[in-house]
Amino acid sequence: MIDDFLEKTNTRYAPWHVIDATDRNSTILSVYSTILEILEKCIPDTGGEKKTRETPKELAMPKKNPVKRHSASKKTCTREECQPELDELQKEMLGLHYLIYKRKIPLIIVYEGWDAAGKGGNITRISRYMNPLGYDVIPVGPPDETEKSHHYLWRFIRNYPRAGHVTFFDRSWYGRVLVERVEGFATKPEWQRAYREINEMEEDYIYSSGGGIVKFWLEISREEQLKRFRQRISDPLKVHKITEEDWRNREKWSLYDEAVDEMLARTHTRLAPWTVIESDDKLFARVMATRTVVESIRNLL
Repeated sequence: MIDDFLEKTNTRYAPWHVIDATDRNSTILSVYSTILEILEKCIPDTGGEKKTRETPKELAMPKKNPVKRHSASKKTCTREECQPELDELQKEMLGLHYLIYKRKIPLIIVYEGWDAAGKGGNITRISRYMNPLGYDVIPVGPPDETEKSHHYLWRFIRNYPRAGHVTFFDRSWYGRVLVERVEGFATKPEWQRAYREINEMEEDYIYSSGGGIVKFWLEISREEQLKRFRQRISDPLKVHKITEEDWRNREKWSLYDEAVDEMLARTHTRLAPWTVIESDDKLFARVMATRTVVESIRNLL
C-alpha cells in the first residue's frame, strides 16, 4: 500500500523523498540537506522577482465554451405567469429541505453574477420557507488579514455546510478568477492555477460529503445594470447597495466579460455544472433559480 501511494502521489511539483531512517544522525542530515536544496532552488535568480511558470497544457482555454451565456431574445414572464409557480416551488423547498436534513445531505449553492444582477433577491426567494436553523448565507467580501495568511480556499472550506444543512455563498471562491484576476490581486500563474484547484476542491467535497453543489451565474445586460444602478441611487432604501467600486467595475466590463467566459469554460464539470440565468427580468430569474435548486435536491435524494 505504501509503494502504491508513493507512486501515485509522486509529482513533479511535490515529489517524495525516501530517506533511510536506520541511523538517526544520518536521517537528520539527509532531511536537512534535502530541505536546503529545495529552498535554494526557490530563491529567485535576480532582483528578488518571483519565477513565473508556464500554463499547463491541460489548462488551455477550450475552443468552444460549453456554457451559453446569451440568447437571441431576452427571457421574461409576467407576474401572473410566474408567481404561482414560484409559490409552489417555495413550498416544495420546505419539504425538500426537511428531507435532506433528515438524510444528512449537505448542499452548497453558489451565486456569481454581475453587480446588481439580483443575487440577494434570488437567495431570499429560495430560502423563504426554509428553516433558518438549517441554512446559512455567507456574503463574501475582501479577505481579512487572517484569511490572507492562509490558502485562498481556506476561508470558504471552513464555511462548508454541516451534514443536512444548506449554505448559500453570495459570491465565492470564483473571485480568484474574476475580481482578483481583473484587478491584479492575484498573479497570472495564481489565477491560471486556480481553475484546476477549484475543480478538484468541488469534486472532493461532493465525493467526501455525499452532498451537492449548485452554481449560478446571473447574466444581465449592461443597459439593465445601468438602469438598476440609477434606481439604487434614487431609492433611500437601496442607496447603500451602490458604491464607487461598482462604477469602477462597470468601466472594466470587457475584461470581466472575458474572465467570466473563461471561468465558465474551465469550471463547468459533470459533478458541478454551471447554470446561467438570464436576469434582466428579476421574477423570471427567481423562478428559474428556485426551480433549478428544487430539481437538484430531488436528484440528490
